[in-house]
Parts: sequence; C-alpha cells; structure tokens
Amino acid sequence: MSQAYPGNGRPDPGDTSVGELIGNISDDLSQLFRQEVELAKVEIKQEAAKAGKAGGMLGGAAFAGYLAVVLLSFALVFGLANVMDAGWAALIVAAVWAAVGALLYTNGRKKLKTVDPVPHRTVDTLKEDAQWLKNPTG
Repeated sequence: MSQAYPGNGRPDPGDTSVGELIGNISDDLSQLFRQEVELAKVEIKQEAAKAGKAGGMLGGAAFAGYLAVVLLSFALVFGLANVMDAGWAALIVAAVWAAVGALLYTNGRKKLKTVDPVPHRTVDTLKEDAQWLKNPTG
C-alpha cells in the first residue's frame, strides 16, 4: 500500500509503478483533450450567436430597404399624379424607412466583421499540447 503525502491524497511517486504513472499520464491527457474539445464547442457557439445577430440585423435592413422601395414608389406615383399632401407624406415615411435600413445595415455589417469562426485559444492550446508531447522535457 502506498503512502500518501500529507494533505494532497496522492501516493508517493517512489512507490508508484511505471505502469501506473503511464496510466495516470494517459488519463490526464484524455481529460485534457476532452476539456479542449469542450472549450472549442463553447467558442464556436459564441461566434455562431454573434453571426446570428448580425444576420438578423442584415435581414432587418433588407426588409427596411424593401419597404423603402415600396413607399418611395407610392410617393412617386402620388407626387406625380397630383401634388397633394398624401404623396409628400408617403415620401417622408419612405425616407425614414431608408434611414432605418441604412442604420441596420451598417450595424449588422460591423457585427459581422467581428465574427471569427476559428476558436483561436483552443487551437493555440492544442498546438502547445502537441509541442509538449513531442518534447515533454522542455
């Protein structure tokens, strides 16, 4: 029976066989890689959420642009048919929709530029792990 160090619950390395040490290293590496994969999943999920929000804003911009075209067309028809207050009112509403569309497009494009599909932290950590496996003594 191996003797534990006070307070840490681990056996004395001098009493541990080489097979147990290799088994412990293998278990630790398996756990490390599982944790790295879990981290990659979390990072990808965060980036997908950002892409979804940016896509929603771009969709809103497309809808606002569509409404602007429709209302500008009505404004042009009313304005040319007879110069009345209704036509100019439609023109003002269409201009507001065009401004909303431009604002949504600009914000959506900014958000889309911040999306990074590569989980850089995880990739860097995996590269470090692979380097350590090649040369574990430093």
